[in-house]
Amino acid sequence: MGSEIAKTEFSDEDFRQFRQNLRKETLILMEWFSSDVFEKHQEMCGLELEGWIVDRHCDPVPRNEEFLRRVNNPLVVPELSKYNFELNITPHPLDRNLPAFLNGELQKLWQICTVNARDMGCNILMTGILPTLQDRMLTLRNISSLQRYHALNREILRLRSSNPLKIHIEGTKDSLEIVHHDVMAEAATTSLQIHFQVPVSNAAAFYNIAHVLSAPMVALTANSPFLFCRELWDETRIPLYEQAVKSPAFVDISGRMVSRVTFGRDYVRNSLKEVFLENLDGFPVLLPVTFDDDFSQMNHLRLHNGTIWRWNRPLIGFGEDGRPHVRIEHRVPPAGPSIPDITANILFFYGAMLHLQTEAPQTSISFEQARSNFYASARFGLDSTVTWTSGSALPVETLLLQQLIPGAITALAERGFDSHDLRYYLVDILARRVETRRNGAWWQRTFIGRHGPDFRAMTQAYLENQNGNLPVHEWSI
Repeated sequence: MGSEIAKTEFSDEDFRQFRQNLRKETLILMEWFSSDVFEKHQEMCGLELEGWIVDRHCDPVPRNEEFLRRVNNPLVVPELSKYNFELNITPHPLDRNLPAFLNGELQKLWQICTVNARDMGCNILMTGILPTLQDRMLTLRNISSLQRYHALNREILRLRSSNPLKIHIEGTKDSLEIVHHDVMAEAATTSLQIHFQVPVSNAAAFYNIAHVLSAPMVALTANSPFLFCRELWDETRIPLYEQAVKSPAFVDISGRMVSRVTFGRDYVRNSLKEVFLENLDGFPVLLPVTFDDDFSQMNHLRLHNGTIWRWNRPLIGFGEDGRPHVRIEHRVPPAGPSIPDITANILFFYGAMLHLQTEAPQTSISFEQARSNFYASARFGLDSTVTWTSGSALPVETLLLQQLIPGAITALAERGFDSHDLRYYLVDILARRVETRRNGAWWQRTFIGRHGPDFRAMTQAYLENQNGNLPVHEWSI
């Protein structure tokens, strides 16, 4: 989905040809999984980070085309709405230099974007849902101009037989019910997407572990408690995204309807090829853009996979030498609150993945329980309770402090990470965030509780704290 498409009107023949090409590429991929084709050297790390362009009053402004022209950097690209943009970081090995690389590259790229936004009389901000955003702003008038976004909107509505998208979210204090006749509500959700390139021999295990880890990750990183001035879930981005582009695909063995934004149907049993076979047979083609390139480039398979938004999504990519590799894209965390927080979140994810690889929690936590943990943690954040490997329920705070953060530190130390980096990011930032229960969702709710429902003042204070480059648990209110 990262590339522009050549047209937006599709015929029945386009769909037929695309499905035929997709089947051919899927068969080639099945052969790759059975042979020695994939890159199998050390793990590689990457990320995507979505941001907002706001005016001096912290209201969103639909000016990403001018902004992107000014920035003029291939690592900074458009998103669905004209309010948004996305940063990309070049891949880096999972080694002791990763903390400095992540923090340094994010700081450098964010500063370039900040300078260019200020030249426009604007600011940029990273958060899961912009608190000043209003529903009336999310119309097709503010969709990005790229053809792929217009085609995406039309084809999702076609799959829904033009039925409107009904969004209903029940929070502890408020509820929200709105109707959209397009996919623009999805633009309200801005994320941190963590990429983890792994050897194919370990890919199935890591993919399953990513599902188990999703609950503590969303509790730890929650930063989206408000939508259209309503206090909903700690990470309201999760239900909003699922409903904003809801397109039912198939019914799983338990009778649950699986949509295109999904936690998934089950763990994989033996290989990630199971996911791509499910893509082929379970999800209707959304964007039937055909390519003339060699089928071994997997253009149809990768485009189709890019229109299925699993919270943990397997990706097929290619290195500079043309050799294919497998990546796991972890789409659970929101953007923000600060670059030190983001760096800490990413390092924790890699460390916890390595730590849990030795424990294989997916053998004692059912997929249904992992799913239940995930949605409970998205709703209640650091106040949630999860069922872990013992079969007993425990506070997610206890799980993080007693098991996962220490385990992540040990796993990264075994990879040669510097003890100072581990202490700063995983103890001084993450453990303190959990001990104080001061993640981004807590800060936003506390500000509103203390100062009243002035979401512009809250967003301005958020921006000032973010620009101070402090982790969120140290932010003033």
